[in-house]
Amino acid sequence: MDWFVEYYNGSALMIKVKKLIFEKKGLQHIQIFETVDFGKMLVLDGKIQFTERDEAFYHEMLVHPAMIMHENPSKVLVIGGGDGGTVREVLKHDPNEVVMVEIDRNVIELCRKFIGIDRGALNDERVSVINEDGVEFVRSSKERFDVIIVDGTDPNPVSQSLISKEFYTICGEISDYFVTQSQSPFAQREFFEAILRNAKFRERRIYLGYVPTYPSGLWSYLIGSNRRKIQPDLETIRRRFEERRIETTYYTPEVHVSSFILPKWLEDLTGRVR
Repeated sequence: MDWFVEYYNGSALMIKVKKLIFEKKGLQHIQIFETVDFGKMLVLDGKIQFTERDEAFYHEMLVHPAMIMHENPSKVLVIGGGDGGTVREVLKHDPNEVVMVEIDRNVIELCRKFIGIDRGALNDERVSVINEDGVEFVRSSKERFDVIIVDGTDPNPVSQSLISKEFYTICGEISDYFVTQSQSPFAQREFFEAILRNAKFRERRIYLGYVPTYPSGLWSYLIGSNRRKIQPDLETIRRRFEERRIETTYYTPEVHVSSFILPKWLEDLTGRVR
């Protein structure tokens, strides 16, 4: 047995692994491990993307708040998310159409072959998979979407454009709700602040979740809209959650509402970064 170590800003996370299942270098350095306690684990360019044990913590909190605040999320765009976990959660809301734009086809193929957390979602007839740069797609698209979800990696040469002002501006124009993971405000403050500075929406909120295998465990998400109010109303959320018969591991209507309550230090930080 050996240890996989992810380093970030003077600290690190160690996970004991049984073996390296597969490795490939292309657009990104892809590694798939079998761990001792967390099931299979996807690593891109040295950064943990998910483990089977806690991936639902992340994917559910990325998807359900925006989807459930929309009264009828029938057309959804997912940018990134090649492992299929985000599309899996989106389909629980029974949309008519889901478009997934993933730049690295190797991520899709290898996750489906060796892990399969999409649980067949990427084979659903409502799902279209496009291998293209997400910024180029929205820049040239004439379509509108009820919800746009960005499931990207830590900002790197492949995904850096997904935190640009241009990208956020276009997404705000073609969607009712936009949501993205926004890194750890505690362990990755530089990335978090860059996303805050560039994501200019008429309404914008940060909410939090807990993902044990992500830097510091404290993970943040940004939801924005130029057309809709961002109001986590518990009664409405409960009703829609029950009507749509959504089954989850981490997310509940109560967790949804509480996730928007930020600790003072983070309220202060988000208030300063404009």
